[in-house]
Amino acid sequence: MNSYKLGVEVTAAHDLVPKDGEGSASAYVELKFDDQVFRTSTKEKDLNPVWNETYYFNISNPNNLSNLSLEALVYSYSRSTNSKAFLGKVCISGSSFVTQSDAAEFYFPLEKRHIFSRVKGELGLRVFITNNPSIKPSMPPPVMESDSPYGERQQFDDGVVENDFPKREKRSGTRHTFWHLPKQEESMKNSQSKVTPITTSAAKSELQPPKSMQFNAGAPGQAFDYKLKETSPMLGGGRVVGGRVVRSNKPATTYDLVEQMTFLFVRVVKARDLPNMDVTGSLDPYVEVKVGNYKGVTKYFEKKKEPEWNEVFAFSRDRVQASVLDVLVKDKDLVKDDFVGIIRFDLNEIPTRVPPDSPLAPQWYRLEDKKGERSSNGELMLAVWYGTQADEAFSDAWHSDAITPSDMSSSAAAHIRSKVYHSPRLWYLRVNIIEAQDLITSDKGRFPDCYVKGQLGAQILRTKPVQTRMGNPFWNEDLMFVAAEPFDEHLILTIEDRVGPNKEETVGKVSIPLGAVRKRPDDKNFPSQWINLHKPSSDDLEEEKKVKFASKLHARISLDGGYHVLNESTYYSSDLRPSLKQLWKSSIGVLELGILSAEGLHPMKTKDGRGTTDTFCVAKYCQKWVRTRTIIDSLNPKYNEQYTWEVYDPATVLTIGVFDNGHFVGNRDTRIGKVRIRISTLEAGRVYTHSYPLLVLHPSGVKKMGDLHLAIRFSCTNMTNLMFMYAKPLLPKMHYSRPLSLMQTNMLRVHATNVLASRLNRAEPPLNKEVVEYMCDVDAHFWSMRRSKANFYRIISLLQGLIAVSKWFTDVCAWKNSVTTVLVHLLYVMLVCFPELILPTVFLYMLLIGAWNYRFRPKNPPHMDTRISYADNTIPDELDEEFDTFPTSRGSEVVRRRYDRLRSIGAKVQSVLGDVAAQGERAQALLSWRDPRASVIFLTFCFVAAVVLYATPFKVMAFVGGFYAMRHPRFRSKYPATPVNFFRRLPAKTDFML
Repeated sequence: MNSYKLGVEVTAAHDLVPKDGEGSASAYVELKFDDQVFRTSTKEKDLNPVWNETYYFNISNPNNLSNLSLEALVYSYSRSTNSKAFLGKVCISGSSFVTQSDAAEFYFPLEKRHIFSRVKGELGLRVFITNNPSIKPSMPPPVMESDSPYGERQQFDDGVVENDFPKREKRSGTRHTFWHLPKQEESMKNSQSKVTPITTSAAKSELQPPKSMQFNAGAPGQAFDYKLKETSPMLGGGRVVGGRVVRSNKPATTYDLVEQMTFLFVRVVKARDLPNMDVTGSLDPYVEVKVGNYKGVTKYFEKKKEPEWNEVFAFSRDRVQASVLDVLVKDKDLVKDDFVGIIRFDLNEIPTRVPPDSPLAPQWYRLEDKKGERSSNGELMLAVWYGTQADEAFSDAWHSDAITPSDMSSSAAAHIRSKVYHSPRLWYLRVNIIEAQDLITSDKGRFPDCYVKGQLGAQILRTKPVQTRMGNPFWNEDLMFVAAEPFDEHLILTIEDRVGPNKEETVGKVSIPLGAVRKRPDDKNFPSQWINLHKPSSDDLEEEKKVKFASKLHARISLDGGYHVLNESTYYSSDLRPSLKQLWKSSIGVLELGILSAEGLHPMKTKDGRGTTDTFCVAKYCQKWVRTRTIIDSLNPKYNEQYTWEVYDPATVLTIGVFDNGHFVGNRDTRIGKVRIRISTLEAGRVYTHSYPLLVLHPSGVKKMGDLHLAIRFSCTNMTNLMFMYAKPLLPKMHYSRPLSLMQTNMLRVHATNVLASRLNRAEPPLNKEVVEYMCDVDAHFWSMRRSKANFYRIISLLQGLIAVSKWFTDVCAWKNSVTTVLVHLLYVMLVCFPELILPTVFLYMLLIGAWNYRFRPKNPPHMDTRISYADNTIPDELDEEFDTFPTSRGSEVVRRRYDRLRSIGAKVQSVLGDVAAQGERAQALLSWRDPRASVIFLTFCFVAAVVLYATPFKVMAFVGGFYAMRHPRFRSKYPATPVNFFRRLPAKTDFML
């Protein structure tokens, strides 16, 4: 068995930092991999050195390659001082290594070693894996004492010169010497080049990759399969390394977050002058497009000689195993379809279209017979070209990589295309029922007991019943509905009279079109109106005109555009804008998502005795929903589709779900898993390429359904507006000036989800209700013992900090560490003597903690954590309770009532625990750099506060602060204060909740 080796070709470097004091540098590269170190030759006085030297490392364990990394450090060597200065480094994760045939030269931007490093320039490397037995690993030749001395010193950016290598010898006890082995052609040209030894330790801690390039980024203690993994894919803009796109030789494209895929597009437009085929002179034409084993079939027209199809077919170039494209026109028949004509294209002669070029104009082509001779009549208009996902025809095409050859002509093809959906704009419809007059009931001898019933579509609400002697009941109640544009439904108001225990009588009825309802931008009331009620028995319009007296309803009806209609879980909201478009603010950035591929998916159905999956992805943000094409019969599908959204608020969440298409077996789409990305946790301009585990909770426990590969980039268009967003209210002002109750909010959320699901279900292809409900987290507020335990342990985790401080103070009092105790006593004396230093010291201390935590800031977006969700050790009885129906079906009627009451109370306690935990976690997020922009704002405030509090007398601050806290209500605003708005926008560990 051949041993695997890692080949590293160091080509050149560009624009290095001068370090020798003379405007130049003598650069060399030090390569570290798997406890092995090599060093290139030194290029004297050159800021753009060229090496073209190749080295081969032994790979001790190929199965552990993804946990290793290659580190290339660039130094400048000074012969006069016998020291080296750091110029930059490059870290490449083992998960991004490719074979030698796929390897290409890339120029990696040099990274800093610490925050004070001064680095610029690029380093060209070509990295590959090979098992060629003729290639031997680089071996050290005999030691030559005339080479560079062992006592080499290292000069850091702060000017400190350290004797590096002797310390390593002393630390490890052993010494290994390696030499570089240049390429054979270079050694023939430059036979006088010296071989330079380098001495280093074999200690494994010296060769570990830095924290920013760790392959696994999951939480401590979490199973490996459930962790988030950083990848370095080759995308359209180049290879992504450490969040930055490394330059490649390919030209830049608009689809730079996905791997470019080439398709053969065939647009069949129409035909003319087709010949007669049947005895009756009729023709039922359709077109069959065939490339190798793949074929696409258009719909057929009955008895039409000049049909128009305008259908597009896309064949993946990688799967095309032919050199000829056949376009056949056929006549539909009951037994066997008749041949009408054919057009053949040589695939080598087909042009390539690259957007933004204009679409290729279709042309008329004369049909040929089976012998290749032109027919006397019959022409077909076609357009044939090579394109990519950036082509406008991509979303409307039938894709050969997304459907099997046998299914291309089936009706299921319409349900596998990629589509973009714009969800309808939702409004809150407020119906303020004030009173009614002149109600006439059938029974004159009793007092009417009336209520008003409002109905909008499937939504039905009622007021409280009111009994009156005069027939003029008074309610003054609000009924809240959810309406969706376009307003094609009518609001139906009915006054019902309860004449018996289970008997009701309709007193009056009115139907109001929503298009005539006034839109209200704020909480200011406008005049109410009296509405004539119609008798339920008088359906004839002529009879209604004869009636001169009618009952009336006094009401105030409005579409409240100042609210944001919550149709998803509050913490996972993707949009916080009000319904009225005139109240929208300008966007603050652009969010780009590349859905690359999925790996290791579980089979969701059985086909021909084997497990298979037909998957598609759905992404939701703001009002834009996107759906990728369905990849048929693949457990490792590749989508490579890119989408873009405008961002209006950083405290929003992008949701991506993976589903199994149920159109082929039944009509229900099965959930596979989903990923949430909070925008505030993304650094502007960085490309996040990760493999997200798809985790789903089943009655048997948590289960990993596969991995989803994504590429995400947030680009900020206006940093000033983005920073100001942290001081603004999270929701529109109407939520604070006229707030809705918790019960109203939960009820309206259910109605909004149902309205949204019904509207998206009308699209083609439809988004089924189960897809919309899963993306909107409709079950997030249901009772779950597991979630309650998870929220409880989140609170316990927050209290651990206070417990640690208490234990530390106990140790101080116990004099366990004399030095620490003396310092605490001195600090206490200083603060008692100078109380004005207390607050500046606290803010300065938080400033230092935040600056120190910058080194350990999260490099990856948050993802679901099975340990925080308490899903990895939940007992089966709790899972059975969580997946039980509501109401329960596990016992008798008495047990059911008690059980449901317990779950209802438990759900409220669960929400309260989650909210309390979120507040504490938001306080932790101030200094943890989970939201980098919020941390910058808070640290800036700490610095300003420390300076102001230092310069202002403490008594003055206490005087002003006390009077400000006790100020008159006239001087208070009904909107939240700026610190409260800032605090509510901070992320919490709810992002990790499953």
